[in-house]
Amino acid sequence: MRKRIPLFPLLLAWLVLSSVSVGAEQFVGRASVIDGDTIEIAGQRIRLNGIDAPESGQACHDAAGRSYHCGKEAAVALDEFLSKSRPIRCVGHGKDRYGRVVAGCFRADGESVNSWLVRQGWAIDWPRYSNGAFQNDEAVARTARAGVWRGAFEVPCEARAARLKRRAAC
Repeated sequence: MRKRIPLFPLLLAWLVLSSVSVGAEQFVGRASVIDGDTIEIAGQRIRLNGIDAPESGQACHDAAGRSYHCGKEAAVALDEFLSKSRPIRCVGHGKDRYGRVVAGCFRADGESVNSWLVRQGWAIDWPRYSNGAFQNDEAVARTARAGVWRGAFEVPCEARAARLKRRAAC
């Protein structure tokens, strides 16, 4: 006589497995900072989704009009933030034209890296890719005059376009 397999556990397993996001790449590990919105985990370059940070060589101006290297300061701030809660976990949403994974990233304590950068003023919300997900974080940074909001700066995608002698597509 054949033994019957109960269907309920199989149905439950199927429901659990079907609710898992298919195709979402995850990267977990110690992150190295490339610039204010790009990190690397285990050799994989990861572009933080929905935000745009000053370019590495980009200069900004403080409230007194003095120039400072805001791109470098953004990268240093990101490195310090990441070092306080490791490992970093990133959930990929696809790849950009440079082959980097585009992702939302989180520290071990669960804090969103993307959101933190915008809230601290070291990146801006990029509605073209974020659909406004970080607009409240940007409002907090503007009000506090934090990071790049402490003075004048060129929007990173415009600075990139100028450097590459292209039209900005912000």
